[in-house]
Amino acid sequence: MNNNKVQPMNERKASVLVVDDDAAIRELLEEHLTRVGYDVRTAGDGDQMRERLNSSHVDLIVLDVMLPGDDGFTLCRQIREYSRVPIIMLTASSDETDRVVGLELGADDYLAKPFSARELQARVKALLRRASFSRSDNPRYVDFDRWRLDTLAHELIDENQQGTALSGADFALLQLFLSHPNEVLDRDTISDVTRGRESMPLDRVVDVAVSRLRQRLGDQGRNPRLIKTVRGAGYLLAATVTHVSE
Repeated sequence: MNNNKVQPMNERKASVLVVDDDAAIRELLEEHLTRVGYDVRTAGDGDQMRERLNSSHVDLIVLDVMLPGDDGFTLCRQIREYSRVPIIMLTASSDETDRVVGLELGADDYLAKPFSARELQARVKALLRRASFSRSDNPRYVDFDRWRLDTLAHELIDENQQGTALSGADFALLQLFLSHPNEVLDRDTISDVTRGRESMPLDRVVDVAVSRLRQRLGDQGRNPRLIKTVRGAGYLLAATVTHVSE
């Protein structure tokens, strides 16, 4: 038995949409991901991607940055206007700017070309597991400071009952902090939980993710009040956390 084969989500295969204008890459990823148990669809540009999304359910999108017509950044931003489906962006090798921009637009993870199909498989599996966990997490609401997190809808609700949809990466990071209030979380812990790997020495992605979450919480400025920087150690959520079932 192949122990690497994915288990069905709710008695069906998890569906992955691969969006890349390179036919060879599409075919390679379709073959590999299909072999390990995913239902794979492909698209060569934004128009084809929209057709696939309109005609069938997709659990995760693998989205290349360099595409004809609308590029991956534009498509990621458009998707985030109506969906929180997990997105892995494929970026140019060693180009940190692409990675940071993609995450700021709502992507959940990135993978630099060239990459191995096995590494992509691991990233896909981790994101789908994270998405499945967040859907079944109880209780539904988590209150902290002047905010409420709706763990089912992935919404951050303010004191005026106004909700803001969170991307998968923002949601996972906030859940991590709420699970460990008033505890220092180092960069490797944050990177491992939210990205599925340890941070690299010059990798700014953790810092960018924390900065983006601070913006969502209105916690900006030189001395953030909620998410504090602990010099040389990591980050800490300074708040009392209450779980609410209804």
